[in-house]
Amino acid sequence: MRYRQRYVDLIVNPDVKDTFVKRSMIIREVRNYLDNLGYLEVDTPVLHTLEIGAAARPFVTHHNTLDIPMYLRIETELYLKRLIVGGFERVYEVGRIFRNEGMDTSHNPEFTTVEMYQAYTDYIGMMDLIENMYRTIAENVCGTSKIMYQGVEIDLGKPWERLTMIEAVKKYAGVDYNDWADDESARACAKEKGVEVDEGENATKGHVLIAFFDAFVEDKLIQPTIIYDYPVENSPLAKRKPSDPAFTERFEYFIYCREMGNAFSELNDPVDQKERFVKQVEAKRAQGANAEVDEDFVTALEYGLPPTGGLGFGLDRLVMLLTDSASIRDVLLFPTMKPIPANSGRPVKEEE
Repeated sequence: MRYRQRYVDLIVNPDVKDTFVKRSMIIREVRNYLDNLGYLEVDTPVLHTLEIGAAARPFVTHHNTLDIPMYLRIETELYLKRLIVGGFERVYEVGRIFRNEGMDTSHNPEFTTVEMYQAYTDYIGMMDLIENMYRTIAENVCGTSKIMYQGVEIDLGKPWERLTMIEAVKKYAGVDYNDWADDESARACAKEKGVEVDEGENATKGHVLIAFFDAFVEDKLIQPTIIYDYPVENSPLAKRKPSDPAFTERFEYFIYCREMGNAFSELNDPVDQKERFVKQVEAKRAQGANAEVDEDFVTALEYGLPPTGGLGFGLDRLVMLLTDSASIRDVLLFPTMKPIPANSGRPVKEEE
């Protein structure tokens, strides 16, 4: 009832109002931080004409005049990188995103992300940027870089631990990727350890490494931790590592066992990008989706994307962290709710 009638919630619970005042402060601090680094805030389309091949499911609508299906965006990434191609060297967007997927304490069908792209840097540069951004925002909004979240002290001020995915799996699962001679031995190791790999008999070493990470590592990452060098299998937009093409220059960072953001050295090879898009689309179509390759984005890369670092994070999860909120619904003024049936005279339990 509090979520359905937020206006009453705000009247009777001053601490709820304080949470949303702090949310606005956090958004302002994000903008201030990026503006002071010379980033330009831009707007990109919410309605897309393609269902791109990314993993998330979109909401589908129909444009009557053009008589075509359209899709609410699941990310702002591809348009922002087009702007880097066009000569804007630092851009960002605070954008509403829509994903037609499950709902839980950290997921809502519509949510807000911050995505930023900077020419002539890479994923190491973005690691430094996000560490300092979180530290600065916490100090300006909360007055300290040490915050309490769900009874645990989170220290955003000290240097964040940085581990490759291989190092993290070895540390927490006791399994070394480098001991796997081939894909078959990796699958055998997963079977021995009871780790389920979605790709089954088609699983590569990279797929198995990801499965071990999900099974053994993520729930251990309480303090801020950067996990980097991801397998190419789950990083279709990241640049390959020159020293090991099986991996990409990608990182995610985790706080309180939750993924908070994602970053790359952006892939700027149009041939490689087209090949990865095709594989991604084939996988989506096998699941029944109407995915297509974004040919215009490939064309943009042909004009020339400079070496670029890109990073995106969920604004709502940052607000949850800095306001000690257990659920994403506590930091959205009007979260998505199942409608109450007409004339029922009573609210509906969520499981109904």
